[in-house]
Amino acid sequence: MEVVVGSAVEAHMDQLTNHLATEALAARLRAHAVRMTNRAKASHVGSCLSMADILAVLYGAAMRTDSARPDWADRDRLVVSKGHAAAIVYAVLAEQGFIDLAELETYAQNGSRLAGHVTKTVPGVELSTGSLGHGLPVAAGMALAAKRAGADWRAFCIVSDGELDEGSNWEAIQFAQHARLDSLVAIVDYNKIQSFGTVAEVSDLHPLADKFRAFNWGVHEIDGHDHAALLTALSAPPVLPTRPTVVICHTVKGKGVSFMEDKLAWHYKNPDDEQVIAALAELGATP
Repeated sequence: MEVVVGSAVEAHMDQLTNHLATEALAARLRAHAVRMTNRAKASHVGSCLSMADILAVLYGAAMRTDSARPDWADRDRLVVSKGHAAAIVYAVLAEQGFIDLAELETYAQNGSRLAGHVTKTVPGVELSTGSLGHGLPVAAGMALAAKRAGADWRAFCIVSDGELDEGSNWEAIQFAQHARLDSLVAIVDYNKIQSFGTVAEVSDLHPLADKFRAFNWGVHEIDGHDHAALLTALSAPPVLPTRPTVVICHTVKGKGVSFMEDKLAWHYKNPDDEQVIAALAELGATP
């Protein structure tokens, strides 16, 4: 009995350590994104901040990667289909050692490989993205390749909620369940705001979970800023045997910076120097 109790306590402590580490990573990612979009006078800081926790848990705990071998055959694949949130993708790759942290200062500058949309020339990037609706079909193809090869790696794909207006996603969703791609995990950054208004105003997705269930997908619906919930959902076996899984993450646009949270303007606006100082103070980071 003592061994069982001790093991349970040890497991709990390991989980707590993981959560603290990924939460700290998420805070660093948000700070990088704020600095990068300010320096480059670039858009999409709000879109970056809403997915910081998702990326932190994926790279910090859930995914199998090796920064020393970006093309390692047995790595898990991640396609970030919402490629406009490039700054924070490069930030997590830098934090994980795929590129140098100093290179983040070149983001969206002339001649930099860190382009304003996610670009394959960067180590750790699986697919150049930005034309919405392309990522999930490609991730489904990756999962099909793994299935046919008998490989055990998984294919993750982060899509935005507004991106689900694209019909190509729903073709991929239908195909993936038909092909029984149980290594495919779609992650919806459901921050409820897209380019020109709220998702409910532009093209309402409700009830999103029911739509995926109707397509024979297994569904997790969680708070996308809760690291324990994220790790559980992203590490779990398929909800439905032989079927793909979607993790619907309810998030907040601009999460972590009070004056950006849930504000449409921060889809395109970039922070000025004073706003950077204020944002970094809230994030516990230095300018």
